[in-house]
Amino acid sequence: MKNILVTGGAGFIGSNFINYILDKRDDYFIVNLDKLTYAGNLENLIPSEGKKNYQFIRGDICNAELIDYLFNKYKIKFVINFAAESHVDRSILGSEVFFRSNVIGTNVLLEAARRYESEKFLQVSTDEVYGSLGTDGLFTETTLLHPNSPYSSSKAGADLMALSFHHTYGVPVLITRCSNNYGPYQFPEKLIPLMIINTLNDKKLPVYGDGQNVRDWIYVIDHNKALEAVFEKGKPGEVYNIGASNEMPNIKIVKLILKELGKSEGLIKYVKDRLGHDRRYAIDSSKIAKELGWKPVFEFEEALSHTIKWYVENKNWWNRIISGEYQKYYRVQYGSR
Repeated sequence: MKNILVTGGAGFIGSNFINYILDKRDDYFIVNLDKLTYAGNLENLIPSEGKKNYQFIRGDICNAELIDYLFNKYKIKFVINFAAESHVDRSILGSEVFFRSNVIGTNVLLEAARRYESEKFLQVSTDEVYGSLGTDGLFTETTLLHPNSPYSSSKAGADLMALSFHHTYGVPVLITRCSNNYGPYQFPEKLIPLMIINTLNDKKLPVYGDGQNVRDWIYVIDHNKALEAVFEKGKPGEVYNIGASNEMPNIKIVKLILKELGKSEGLIKYVKDRLGHDRRYAIDSSKIAKELGWKPVFEFEEALSHTIKWYVENKNWWNRIISGEYQKYYRVQYGSR
């Protein structure tokens, strides 16, 4: 049995990973530590509730005393760190919480991993640490880091710290840098769920600038499978890029959503561009394909259709988020921490 501390497991990618991994493996015992900030949602984890090899703990990765307690009590030997503040717009409005969670929190986890001689530490990062591309070229694992937002700079800082712990102390660190994810349970502030929900409510769809900012999109289940491959077979000290080669301008995605839901493009509203908005991201994931045998399975338009269908069928889930009912419930159940 592998006793694994998964941090940020009530968020979008973390919860999808936990549900995916516990559905197929009984040799993992997962301790899910999540602070339950605005984007954390325990309803994402209903498929995993009640399983004998799953335990949820509410808490902050910056709390060194709590982290030490969890490592000791659950005999933690493996860490998968999803915990992060992750929305670029929010980081522009207020950067402090991003550096606290993403940098200091990662340091607390790494220190515990060092003291308890962890067997593996997987740092889940982002392609945004590389900065912006021109009209051609791809990010590789050797691309110089050039983060352009408070969010991406905090993730780059965490990545470099993790690699330094490998070099200095021998902590068996692995880092993944993934392109933009989409799929079920994604918080409504992100592009795809925001556009789906606004379309369903006949609200305007705000599109930054000219809508031609390009991202490489990957279905969250493909990302989960890549993380599993890196966790099981990756080489400590290495970085693995994860992407699905689905480059697409934002405006094209918006129009695909409108078409799928049978709504007019008149709902599109171009708005002032985001400060420091990176123009293009694109991932070269040939390393993980060659070394670990991973490749994406889902075609973009098919998976987007599945995603839209999920939001159509789960209106109660996102309605409660929009109304703030979830956070009211968590304050009653767990108190303010």
